[in-house]
Amino acid sequence: MGWASRLGLAILAATVALPAMAQGWPAKPVRIVVPFGPGGPADVYARIVGQELTESLKQQFVIDNKPGAGAVIGTDVVAKAAPDGYTLLMMSNTHTTNETLLSNKPYTLMKDLAPVAPVNSSDLVMVVHPSLPANTLAEFIALAKKEPGKLAYASSGPGTPYHMAGELFKAMTGTDILHVPHKSSGEARNAVMGGHVQIMFDAVTTMKGSINSGHVRALGTTGDKRSDILPNVPTVAEAGVPGYEATIWLGIMAPAGTPKEIVDKLNAEVGKVLAKPAIREAWAKQGAVPITMTAPEFGAFLQRDIDKWAKVVQVSGAKVQ
Repeated sequence: MGWASRLGLAILAATVALPAMAQGWPAKPVRIVVPFGPGGPADVYARIVGQELTESLKQQFVIDNKPGAGAVIGTDVVAKAAPDGYTLLMMSNTHTTNETLLSNKPYTLMKDLAPVAPVNSSDLVMVVHPSLPANTLAEFIALAKKEPGKLAYASSGPGTPYHMAGELFKAMTGTDILHVPHKSSGEARNAVMGGHVQIMFDAVTTMKGSINSGHVRALGTTGDKRSDILPNVPTVAEAGVPGYEATIWLGIMAPAGTPKEIVDKLNAEVGKVLAKPAIREAWAKQGAVPITMTAPEFGAFLQRDIDKWAKVVQVSGAKVQ
């Protein structure tokens, strides 16, 4: 048999193997890498989705937290993993922001990773420690302008929605507030509740309890309308910063080269999870809105978000400290 015939057979075998691989996937446990610390939205919802997929696909979906370097460490693990559907990434708009903010990453998001499916979105809420003498957003802005460089806001690291919400706020209000990055949103949250840092922009899904208990004071939510779970808190836009909007969303990606059949199967299974009435009801009570798109639609969404945050980084002057 000549080399051309052997090559033809090899290509045919590979073509037949891809659908077979997808049909048999998953045949072993699947790892979902969360490049953030425990307790934040990405971790919480990765565990919920992972448990649902475990039940529907009859294979264990294991959550693996690998925080650090503004989500770069965990993301790079997935970017370098075998493209076989057994290593996935729970990602957020941290990743689309980092495409502009971090020029020396060891990967390029849309080149080294493949879009699979979005998961959900939620508003952020601007909170302050109760000791801060500001009961409204207007009072806070006045205080920040009176004492430039003395107030600080916490985030879970560079490029995260919490960081960018703070930088956008500074740019739109002309205030000078110090950014204090932490290793995880849990650490940032604890720093604010403990009074070590005065301010944080956090997801409503994870900060609502602390607001209700009085550990922090809410000054404004960041969506284009009031949050259904914090209806008495005005939006930042209506409280004095017209046009301000910042949210957090989550999604799933896989290593580039993952077979389309596996990506499509996973997209469909995630869609089934998000369509469950019990999931939608529970998430609504937490302030999270499920998002469903095909994998190509999610890819287009990611590119638009990369372009959007590139402009925000430029306008705000945000930098990695």
